[in-house]
Amino acid sequence: MKYVDVVIDNKSNSTDALFTYKCEDDAVSVGSKVYVPFAKSRKPREGYVVSVSDDASQIEEAVLPKLRAVERVDDEVSLTEEMVRSAMWMRGRYLCRYIDAVRCFTPAGSAAVRREKQNSLAGERGFAEQVEQLTGEQEDALNQIIGAIEERKNERFLIHGVTGSGKTEVYIRAAKKALEEGRGVIILVPEISLTGQIIERFLGNFGEDSVAVLHSRLSAGERYDQWKRVRDGKTRIVIGARSAVFAPVENLGLIVVDEEHESTYKSDFTPKYDTIEVAVKRLQDQDSQGVLILGSATPSVVTYSRAKEGIYKLIELTKRYNEAELPKTEIVDMRAEMKDGNRSMLSRRLVEEMHRQLDSGRQVMLFLNRRGYSTFVSCRECGYVAKCPTCGLSLTYHRGGRGGSGKLVCHYCGHEEAPPEVCPECGSSYVRYFGSGTEKIEETIRQLFPEHTSDRLDLDSIKKKGELKKKLKDFEKGRTDILIGTQLIAKGLDFKNVGLVGIVSADVSLNIPDFRSPERAFQLITQAAGRAGRGTEEGKVIIQTYSPEHYAVVMAAEHDYKNFYEAEDKFRRFMMYPPYSDIFQIVFTSDVQEAALAGAEKWHKRLDELLPEEDRNNLFQPQEAYMSKIRDTYRYSLVLKCPRGKRHQYAGIVYKVRVEEIEEARKKKQDYNAVVDINPYSFS
Repeated sequence: MKYVDVVIDNKSNSTDALFTYKCEDDAVSVGSKVYVPFAKSRKPREGYVVSVSDDASQIEEAVLPKLRAVERVDDEVSLTEEMVRSAMWMRGRYLCRYIDAVRCFTPAGSAAVRREKQNSLAGERGFAEQVEQLTGEQEDALNQIIGAIEERKNERFLIHGVTGSGKTEVYIRAAKKALEEGRGVIILVPEISLTGQIIERFLGNFGEDSVAVLHSRLSAGERYDQWKRVRDGKTRIVIGARSAVFAPVENLGLIVVDEEHESTYKSDFTPKYDTIEVAVKRLQDQDSQGVLILGSATPSVVTYSRAKEGIYKLIELTKRYNEAELPKTEIVDMRAEMKDGNRSMLSRRLVEEMHRQLDSGRQVMLFLNRRGYSTFVSCRECGYVAKCPTCGLSLTYHRGGRGGSGKLVCHYCGHEEAPPEVCPECGSSYVRYFGSGTEKIEETIRQLFPEHTSDRLDLDSIKKKGELKKKLKDFEKGRTDILIGTQLIAKGLDFKNVGLVGIVSADVSLNIPDFRSPERAFQLITQAAGRAGRGTEEGKVIIQTYSPEHYAVVMAAEHDYKNFYEAEDKFRRFMMYPPYSDIFQIVFTSDVQEAALAGAEKWHKRLDELLPEEDRNNLFQPQEAYMSKIRDTYRYSLVLKCPRGKRHQYAGIVYKVRVEEIEEARKKKQDYNAVVDINPYSFS
C-alpha cells in the first residue's frame, strides 16, 4: 500500500492543504495526475501527487482506517519531480495556494478537447542568418557560458549589450551547446510580438521539429499539444513569453531571459510570481544545475545591482555587431514648440527629418505609449470628464476609422459607450477631446505624408489572428514606410532600413506614479531608439519631451546606462526601495467598499501587532488603491516595506495573518478577498 499527499484542484482558501489518500497502483508517483473522492462531491476531483510513501507511521491511527483511495491515475499528464518541488517553493515564496502554484506547471488545455497531437509550427519557415565571425566581445561571452554548460555548473550571467550587439546569436550558440550536452532549453521573451523574429532564427538553426512555442495566443488545444510534445521529449527547445518558464523540460540546462528588464516578466495574476526568480529556482534544482542568461541593453536597476555584487556574472557587449555607430540622438523641447505656435503633437524638427529620411528611401518608426485617438473627453464649461461607470477611470476616445463616429473605451474593463454630444452634467455643447494617442498620430501622418504608406501597431489594431505578424512582415519587406506604435514596437525588433525613430512623447512614462518611472522612461527611450540604424547606415533618433532636463531623458539620449544606474541607485538606497528592500503589497477587494476597507484595517492591525517594534514604521496605513475601482469591485491597498535581508521573516508574518484568515473563513465566509504581491511592478 502507498500513501500519497495530493493537492486538490479546488479554488477555495479553506481547502488550501495537502490531503492524504491510499493507493495500490504502482503507477502513482510524485507528479502524477490523479482523480480522488473529495468532500461530499459525487464526482472525483482532479489532483496532483506531491509525495509518495510506503510508511503509514506518520498518519494518525484514528485517521488511517478512514483514508479514501485514489480512484484513477491519468497516464497522459504528469509533472516531473523538479516541477513539483518548484511549485512547492512557489507556494512559500509568493504566499499563494498550493493549487495556484501547481497549475502553473500543468497543460493549459488539459480540460479542453484532446485531439491528435500536431506541431503548430508545421510549415513555418525559419531564417538562419549566416554569422561567419563573432566579435571579440561575443566570443568572450560565449566562452564563459559554454564553459559553465560543459561543466554542468549552476551559473547566472547578465549580458548587458547595446541594441544590435548580437545577443541573439550568443543565445543560439549557447542553446546549440546545451543540446549537444543532452540538455533542454527555454528561451523567454517579454512580449508575444517579439517571438516572431526569434522563432524564425531558432527555426532556421534547429528546424521545426526541435522547437515548441508556448504563449497565451495559442488556443487551448494548441497549448496542450505543444506542452505534450515537450513533456514527451519530442522537442527540447521551448520559446515563449512569461509562462513558458514552467515548460515541462526535463534535464533543463539553459534558460535565456531576453529583455530581462521588462515588467511583463512579473505576473499580474495569482500567483504573482517573478519569472527570473522561478528560472533561478528551476536551474539550481538537484535535477537541473543549469545556466541562466539574462540579456538587456537596459538592465533593471535590481538586476544590475546583483551583477555588481557578483550574484550574476556581468558580460558587457559595448559595440554593435556590424560595427555600426549607435544612432545620433536629438532632444526637442516641446515647450519651445508651443511658444512658437506649434500645437501639433509632432515637432517641426521631427517632420523635417521624416521628410529627409523618407525621401532617401529609408523607413520611419514613431513611438507613442498611448493608445486611442484622444486620451480623455471633457466639458470646458463645467469640467466634467467622461469616466467608466464600473472602474471610475477616464475613458479613451477611439475614432474607429476614417469618418467613423467613434466610441469611448475603458482600457481596463473593456466598457464601451458612445461619446456624448452634449455634457451630461451641465448640458453644454462645449465637449472637447484632449490629448493624443496612436490613432490620432496615424491620422496626422496620413495628412502630412499622403504619398507614403503608414500603419499602426497597438493592441487595438491587432485583434485578429495573424494581423500582428502581417504588419511586421509588411514593414520588414518595405511595403510600409512609416510604422506608428506603442511599446509593442519599442523593443526586440530588428529592421535594417529604419533611418529614423521618433519618440513622440517621452513624458508618458515619466509621469507614472511609481518609484520606477525614471527607470521605465530610460528603458523605453533607449529601446525605442535602438530600432534605428541597425543596417549599414547611421540612424537618427528624435526625442520629444516637456522635460528635456530630466536625467532619465538626458542619459538615454547619451546612451549612458552606467551614469543613469549610479543616479538611480543613490535614490533607491536613500529611499530604501528595491534592491535595498522588498515591498509587500496586499490588495483587498470587495463589491462592498466598506468591506474592502475593513479587511485592510484588520490586516494592518494584526501586522502591526506581529512586527518587531523597531520595524513598525515600515508598515503604511491602508489607502484606496491607485485603481480604486475596477469592474464594480472596490480596491484598497496596504504596503509593507521590508528591509533587505528580512524577507523570510516578513513573509512568515504575512503568512501567519493569511493562515489566521483562512481558519476564520472556514467558520464564516469572508466578504472581501486579500491578495499578496511581493515587489509588484505596478502599484495600481
